[in-house]
Amino acid sequence: MTGLPVRTLLLWCPDWPTNAAVAELRLAPDTPLALIERGEVFACSAAARSEGVRRGLRVREAQSRCTGLLVVPYDPVLDHRVFEPVVAAVEQIVPGVQLSRPGTCVMRARGPSRYYGGEREAAEALLNTLAGVGVTGAQVGIADGPFAAEQAAKLHSSSGAENIRIVPVGSSPEFLAPFGVELLDRPELATLLRRLGIHTLGSFAALDDTQVRDRFGPDGVLAHRLASGFDPSDVDARVPPADHSSVVEFEPPLDRVDQVAFAFRTAAEEFVARLQAASLVATAIRIEVSTESGDSRFRTWLHPRFFTAGDVLDRVRWQVQGAGLAESGLNSAIAKLRVEPESVDPTGNHEAGLYGGATDERIHSGLSRVQSMVGHTGVLTARISGGRQPSDRRVLVPWGDLPPGGEASVRASQALPWPGRLPGPPPATVFPERQRVVVSGASGADVAVDERGQLSAVPVQFAEPGGRPGAVAAWAGPWPVTERWWDAGGRRLNRFQLIDESGGAWLLVLDDSGWWAEARYD
Repeated sequence: MTGLPVRTLLLWCPDWPTNAAVAELRLAPDTPLALIERGEVFACSAAARSEGVRRGLRVREAQSRCTGLLVVPYDPVLDHRVFEPVVAAVEQIVPGVQLSRPGTCVMRARGPSRYYGGEREAAEALLNTLAGVGVTGAQVGIADGPFAAEQAAKLHSSSGAENIRIVPVGSSPEFLAPFGVELLDRPELATLLRRLGIHTLGSFAALDDTQVRDRFGPDGVLAHRLASGFDPSDVDARVPPADHSSVVEFEPPLDRVDQVAFAFRTAAEEFVARLQAASLVATAIRIEVSTESGDSRFRTWLHPRFFTAGDVLDRVRWQVQGAGLAESGLNSAIAKLRVEPESVDPTGNHEAGLYGGATDERIHSGLSRVQSMVGHTGVLTARISGGRQPSDRRVLVPWGDLPPGGEASVRASQALPWPGRLPGPPPATVFPERQRVVVSGASGADVAVDERGQLSAVPVQFAEPGGRPGAVAAWAGPWPVTERWWDAGGRRLNRFQLIDESGGAWLLVLDDSGWWAEARYD
């Protein structure tokens, strides 16, 4: 932190999250796209905004405004990964770049302006560099401090053609004065200022420093300095990360899985060795397969511990097999293979303890060995999720992978209320597929339930799957369950608990298709 504002150059790429998703998914530039986080629109494309979609809308409301809206979960890792080549290109011509967030980077303006002959010339050099890596529509703001420079970059001219805006030295207070207090990114402070009749940064800057400190505290003083055009923030240049990726191009392209795996063996060993030399291990890797026809497929692989060279080769083989393996070869020959670490850990976090970790090590080694023989989906582990039916709560994921949406998604699903869910204790055995059973009354006809929840007869006979009918020792129910009652495809069923003559306890459901055994109490 310094007392005087630093002349700052800020580079801003509008709509970066949606542009990154469009590039990754290979969509048309005019696709109406919305990135969703926690059920709300996190970012949307220009085509979606023209239809009324806005940040913060619920998904259903956004889709009602734009019927052709493509909804995709927001992936912050994708933002950083796609923006990394852009930052690397900028660092080739301007050293000392600070990454504020994907799509925005900051640098001191003094050095580039001296080298290129002026601030505008330096900004034009940056825009030309971005155009060389395929990024168009970027905007540059230059002012005293990062805050004013960001507002300058985001300020559109009336013609829409100006992509470089320079605020003269010492003119930041006058430039910021007309903007609203919402730009301070302090919602509580902005609400309080509006209640006091202060709506612009100029009005806030006109307040006395001592009064601001006494009324709003240290954070209010910082906001007051930003509004006054005296941004104390300095540019904290990043250290470019080391490139640990491994890339192998095959010439001629290879069309057999065993050929690809064998050709990449040395690269996999070098990949792990480079990480070890940096005292790192990879807990997640990203594999990108490019084919001769120009297609590119990628996937992120996780590991319960960390990747060895053999683990990397296994994932390469599984991914290539998933790209269209016939026993004789692939649908399209592989031209290039790229592996890069997506998540790394210090080696010390994975060292064996003083007395080793024999039990865990044997479990991991055994499961990984079986998985390497039978394939990625051949070894599954179970997670307990939320749901109304026992079968809905079981989530099977391949060994080493996270559940869909991650562990946070599973915990969030467990925390939901799930009205109509089965109370505890849960059944011990949940059938992979529910099984047909027979529940009949004294007349021999199947027991039914009407719309009022009344039984057509008392259950007296029960035939388990593949068994003969026997007497019903006890039963309880029905407990109606209705899911998505507004949707014609919603589930409507009645749940029962029943004990047969041998003492076996069953969880049964009755729906429009008849009686089913869903689980058994052991």
